Amino acid sequence: MNFIFYAMERKFVTVVILWMILVMHLNLSPASAQALNSNPALDEKVKKFLNDHSRRWYDMNIPLADGQLLYDIIIKNNYKSALEIGTSTGHSGIWIAWALSKTGGKLITIEIDEGRHREALQNFKDAGLSEYIDARLADAHKLVKELKGPFDFVFSDADKEWYKNYFIDVDPKLKPGGCFTAHNVYDSGRGYRGYGGQGIFLEYVRSQPNYETSVNSNGGGVSISYKKSDK
Repeated sequence: MNFIFYAMERKFVTVVILWMILVMHLNLSPASAQALNSNPALDEKVKKFLNDHSRRWYDMNIPLADGQLLYDIIIKNNYKSALEIGTSTGHSGIWIAWALSKTGGKLITIEIDEGRHREALQNFKDAGLSEYIDARLADAHKLVKELKGPFDFVFSDADKEWYKNYFIDVDPKLKPGGCFTAHNVYDSGRGYRGYGGQGIFLEYVRSQPNYETSVNSNGGGVSISYKKSDK
């Protein structure tokens, strides 16, 4: 009988310890540091929009896997102030803004082509995310320099030869702990996969001692650079 009670007591203590470890883990995770906003109606509207348009993202838009990646990065780190360089017709912006609707943030997105800009505005509206997006029709070469920031998340998907310049212009406005991502970037290969503007950018950002950079190749290739400190 004493053995049975002893075994039960040990089992109870083990369960309590495991529960405490779980609670500590949840309290320490960035996304749980502040409760995410819950809006089931908006979630359903965005999901339906993305599903209905899943085969329509032709004009320089990201694949679904990259949209999910950007969404996850923002949610995980509780980012609130995002910049997108290169809106196209809005697929990536929808994923980013959807995440920001949960963290309480907002996106500034820049597109130089008027037709794509207009289509993106309509897509943002149809997805129910317009209030989380400040869409600018502008030349990113000029506007990125003028924006004051600060930002904690950046997604670059405009002209590839300017990737390094965009990074240099945004770096002083990116908060420590923030993340700079860029599309169509791969570790190796030819053309846009390893050389050209993307290759020059990747080599440069990896040379920065205050950034930690990796490359996700599950979709269209996304470099992910976390800013560890200002210098």
